[in-house]
Amino acid sequence: MTTEVRSLREFKMPDVGEGLTEAEILTWYVKPGDVVTDGQVVCEVETAKAAVELPIPFNGVVETLFFPAGSTVDVGTAIISVAVGDGAAEPAPAPTPVAVSPVAPVAPAAAPAAAEPERREVLVGYGPRTGGAQRRARKAPAVPVAAPVAAPAVVVPAQAQPVSEERPLAKPPVRKLAKDLGIDLRTVTPTGPDGVITRDDVHAAAAPASAVETPVAAVAPLPVGAGDVRVPVKGVRKAIAQAMVASAFTAPHVTEFVQVDVTRTMKLVRELKASGELGEGVRVSPLLLVARALLTAIKRHPEINAAWDEANQEIVLKGQVNLGIAAATPRGLLVPNIKDAGAKTLPQLAMALGELTDVARQGKTSPADLSGGTVTITNVGVFGVDTGTPILNPGEAAILAFGAVRELPWVHKGKVVPRQVTTLALSFDHRLVDGELGSKVLADTAAVLERPKRLITWG
Repeated sequence: MTTEVRSLREFKMPDVGEGLTEAEILTWYVKPGDVVTDGQVVCEVETAKAAVELPIPFNGVVETLFFPAGSTVDVGTAIISVAVGDGAAEPAPAPTPVAVSPVAPVAPAAAPAAAEPERREVLVGYGPRTGGAQRRARKAPAVPVAAPVAAPAVVVPAQAQPVSEERPLAKPPVRKLAKDLGIDLRTVTPTGPDGVITRDDVHAAAAPASAVETPVAAVAPLPVGAGDVRVPVKGVRKAIAQAMVASAFTAPHVTEFVQVDVTRTMKLVRELKASGELGEGVRVSPLLLVARALLTAIKRHPEINAAWDEANQEIVLKGQVNLGIAAATPRGLLVPNIKDAGAKTLPQLAMALGELTDVARQGKTSPADLSGGTVTITNVGVFGVDTGTPILNPGEAAILAFGAVRELPWVHKGKVVPRQVTTLALSFDHRLVDGELGSKVLADTAAVLERPKRLITWG
């Protein structure tokens, strides 16, 4: 008779971003007693930049979850302990979703599935990606073992079959909806591209339990006369607050405004949409031409594409324009950026802009896409707002606000006629951008939008 040797290993909260100090645990995918394998996703966490699924780096049986979902945990703090060693692949005595024969010594190998699982990558938003790097085969023969023969003593419902190695693919908002409706995503049939579970799939799965779809909101509307509600400041909101305070009280902001006749630009947008000359499926919008106009102005005045290095008392002139686009998402305001946007053609810029905003609104933006920005555009016009005084993203020297396009009386060729007009507002860091440079960049951006043929002559 051999003695079983088991030990506990702790998995600590990793730094899943770039120097981040904490993360919030959104969801646990395991519980004490569950068998886990190397590379299996055990939880989803949200940092100040992105939602990330964490895989555990060893095999064993879950012993303790140190923090419940909703907890904010410092990087380097243990979040889960796992029993490893001989026999550690067997589940705890309590029933688990894994069917294990109490007598068959080969049951641990049969618990997940006959096929050897693949190593999973950390992905933002979705579950683990299929087709990743292959794991090294175990020494035991990779042959379907006879667990089904010994398993009749344990009857496992269909939805409780081992699924730990094949996490269902779903975006964070869909996962939250499923959690609120009490739906196990492993029981939902996906209809989205590449097997992704959609909101409609979750509602369809919930239909037998409830005939009414339950809308999910970050904060439920308060009834009339209700008392105060306190919402913890964490995640993206906490990062936004800290960044805005740091920016507002570190960089001396100056904001300049200009009204622009964009009638010709709006006509060009309609022509590009109708012709499809930028490519099939490419999204054409006024924001695209605003972005191209700003990039054209930066090309003429590259000194504005810079940053202030306080520690070394230097102005850092950036080698490429990483154009940030402020996007309102379910997780708050995010500013992903298009890398080397100034080197892209108009069709390439249109594709990059469409992909960037779609990914951001789906909650899948990676930390890399949120870092390294040099200049930003915020489109307040989509909310019907004429203009504003945008606050710089920390580390950037300029941000352009694009206001609503309205039909207004305008002097055109000596006559007052209705024209489509917008207001641009450029905020800049007055430590390294003086009024002359800021004014030139804003004026050139406006000039391109007023006569978009300058995209060809200046670009």
